[in-house]
Amino acid sequence: MIVTTKELFSVAYGKFAVGAYNINNMEQTLGLFRGNLESQAPFIIQISRGARSYADKRMLEAMIKAADEIFPEAIFAVHLDHGDLATALDCIESGFYSSVMIDASHEPLEENIRITRQVVQAAHTKGISVEAELGQLGGVEEHVQVDEKNAHLTDPAEAEVFVKESGCDSLAVAIGTSHGAYKFAGDQGLHLDVAAEIQKRLPGFPLVMHGSSSVPQEEIARINAAGGAIKGAKGVDEEQFVRAVPLGVTKVNIDTDGRLVWTRVHREFLRDNPEKFDLRDPGKLYIAEYAKFIAHKNEKLKSAGTLETVRKAIVG
Repeated sequence: MIVTTKELFSVAYGKFAVGAYNINNMEQTLGLFRGNLESQAPFIIQISRGARSYADKRMLEAMIKAADEIFPEAIFAVHLDHGDLATALDCIESGFYSSVMIDASHEPLEENIRITRQVVQAAHTKGISVEAELGQLGGVEEHVQVDEKNAHLTDPAEAEVFVKESGCDSLAVAIGTSHGAYKFAGDQGLHLDVAAEIQKRLPGFPLVMHGSSSVPQEEIARINAAGGAIKGAKGVDEEQFVRAVPLGVTKVNIDTDGRLVWTRVHREFLRDNPEKFDLRDPGKLYIAEYAKFIAHKNEKLKSAGTLETVRKAIVG
């Protein structure tokens, strides 16, 4: 069942964070649904501009519709990730998305507010939730590329003004994470003090953490042992999720980790089975491994086991 992120956040706030996972193909879609049902968690399907270009938006929408029929007990939102103005408006007009993100964080504050307000006005007339972003994460992920020198944390005072003037339903904040597999060079972690200050100014308002993959070192080691060359990659400590939830973090975006699982499964399979050529063999293995990965993440986000609570709150 497709619901809005606003509905999910009203149940989750202060108790757990909803995992937001990007999909690009059938195997990811099946693994995502299975993993969330195995862990009994609500979730958010994220579709990026890159995915819409790679698979065609119609293909992605058809897969999600099919999965909704195959797994009728699932509760999830369909969300545009890092949309520009044109893409956000297109998704709103499509009638399929229940949530969109408008990312004008590269613009000055007033322009960011203006663009976000335009999307909010269009989305709210159709009952669609809107996520915006303030502050800029460093790193590279698909079309999102920000040099570390240009990355900056979200200013809590600006966040208060931004939310009140834009009318957005949730806010992606920069508190030290980065896009991609190379998030941290040393032992530094999240700036949870920034989230705490934003929460003081915006009590009860849902915050979003982008770039929150943990980049498991075991995955990196196994990829490299199977012929990969990923060096120095480091992500967010999963144990920090539980510390972020009481501070208003209600949605956590995880994309890179899923790509690492895909890479590990396929590198190891092809290494260990050089005679194989049926793409379904590693595909079936990836679906199972991705489902296991999703269930693990939901445990860390404290969303595992909350599906019936969410169902009762939203459906009655």
